[in-house]
Amino acid sequence: MIEVRNLTKYYGQQLAVDGLTFDIRPGLVTGFLGPNGAGKSTTLRMMLGLDRPDAGSVSLDGRRYEDCPDPLRRIGALLDAGAVHGGRTAYHHLLWLAQTNGIDRGRVDEVIEVVGLGAAASRRAGGFSLGMSQRLGVAAALLGDPEILLFDEPVNGLDPEGILWIRNLLKGFAEEGRTVFVSSHLMSEMALTADHLIVIGRGRLLADVGMAEFVAEHDSLEDAFLQLTSRSVEYRSGGVES
Repeated sequence: MIEVRNLTKYYGQQLAVDGLTFDIRPGLVTGFLGPNGAGKSTTLRMMLGLDRPDAGSVSLDGRRYEDCPDPLRRIGALLDAGAVHGGRTAYHHLLWLAQTNGIDRGRVDEVIEVVGLGAAASRRAGGFSLGMSQRLGVAAALLGDPEILLFDEPVNGLDPEGILWIRNLLKGFAEEGRTVFVSSHLMSEMALTADHLIVIGRGRLLADVGMAEFVAEHDSLEDAFLQLTSRSVEYRSGGVES
């Protein structure tokens, strides 16, 4: 379970995240939807203690991320697929993560196979395509076999086969009872992947709704998404009060 309460973040005078409050329940794929610049990545960074909120809090299974004694065993995250030492092989990138977190090295081989990088395990990560880097990032998130998984735009750089793979992977983890939170700016992808939606625009919560309910209420999901996000622009300009 992830509990977000009144989460707020400023960068100088710019309000990036505006009092967000929502829960992410286990057993579902929850989509975190919003246009580029909506505040999704900033929210995820605050969840993981990488940015400090100006107000509010995030609880991951009852505690802050920075208070977890064994974080990789509790929360797996992919925020930036490029955050890898380019001189290390895929295997050794995962091995040092495992060793610094008390994870058996046998788990490295397991996750390499899960993400389909067996043939590339001995290649240096600096030569990977974006799609391969995404797969390596997913492997790192899975190393500790965590109950909570956070992914920021995981389909970026993946081919159609890879998109289907990540979609099924996320659904499989949710079916196991894990908490799965995945951000995207693509309504079409979320419609095929998510069970529940958290929609934000300009850092503000616009919708917290089940996917089935959202689909039933709108003829066109893309139009509904555009209408929701346009409300956030009107709100910031003083045109909407809610």
